[in-house]
Amino acid sequence: MNFKNDVEALDALRNKFDELTKEIGKVIYGQDEVITQVLISLFSRGHVLLIGVPGLAKTLLVTTIAEILGLKYNRIQFTPDLMPSDIIGTEILDNERNFKFIQGPLFANIILADEINRTPPKTQSALLEAMQEKSVTAAGQHFELDKPFFVLATQNPIEQEGTYPLPEAQLDRFMFSVWLDYPKYEDEITIVKNTTSTLDVDLKPIITGKEIRYYQELIRKIPINDNVLKYAVELAAKTRPNTEKAAEISNKFLKWGAGPRASQYLVLGAKTHAALHGKYSPDIEDVKAIAPSILRHRIIKNYKAEAENISVDDIINKLL
Repeated sequence: MNFKNDVEALDALRNKFDELTKEIGKVIYGQDEVITQVLISLFSRGHVLLIGVPGLAKTLLVTTIAEILGLKYNRIQFTPDLMPSDIIGTEILDNERNFKFIQGPLFANIILADEINRTPPKTQSALLEAMQEKSVTAAGQHFELDKPFFVLATQNPIEQEGTYPLPEAQLDRFMFSVWLDYPKYEDEITIVKNTTSTLDVDLKPIITGKEIRYYQELIRKIPINDNVLKYAVELAAKTRPNTEKAAEISNKFLKWGAGPRASQYLVLGAKTHAALHGKYSPDIEDVKAIAPSILRHRIIKNYKAEAENISVDDIINKLL
């Protein structure tokens, strides 16, 4: 990629984003905002937790994205009997009676962690090092994972019997928590029409792993004004009850607020959102656009909020 300057490179990124959304739109209908947030997370080096009832094409979205990115992709179906070695890998004795490490499904560029809350904490925690450090430790050895490394986890908000809710420490590793809603009536007509016919969509790879790594570095070089940076940090600080910057609504309805990782992701997400929408530096509107998905899984309501049926999104909207 030989660009004359960063402005030219950002223009190329915007064009790639348009191509990616157009190609994904051949298969996924009515989920434009979700697609945008997944791509923002990818270019920000984040991970995404997709929450929605069965049948909303969460898995199809991930497989479609993997196909057009041209990256190695593995799906892990999380179940109650899944062990850490099942996803990281294990040592075996080969024919010459030497120990040999067999890589697990984590050794890929894109990981679909399907129904992540169906597996015990021990196996959920096996993802932590991979998500944060982009590496794993197995049998006393350290293994670097291929880059880019991108985890998309799905979770079903109903049927909670026999599930293991993700602890806050692991939720914090996800850049975005994205809620998928039912499609609009017109979109559902299109979905049903296209999926009950012989229509076969031929997807083509749009971007390479090398290009993704280049654009990930480019995002971090984007300048940001001090007032936008301070707005992002202050927004996260406002969620922390009984602290200096706490908002009144946080003191009233929240038990815990978002930590510094939220501030980091607000800035990175705003930079990426700006770049993908044709801007060369983020503004406060870019922070606001990505704030709900970054904050909603990082703040915890108190009993008063539960009693008054105040949702997390209600609180975030008031803060914005």
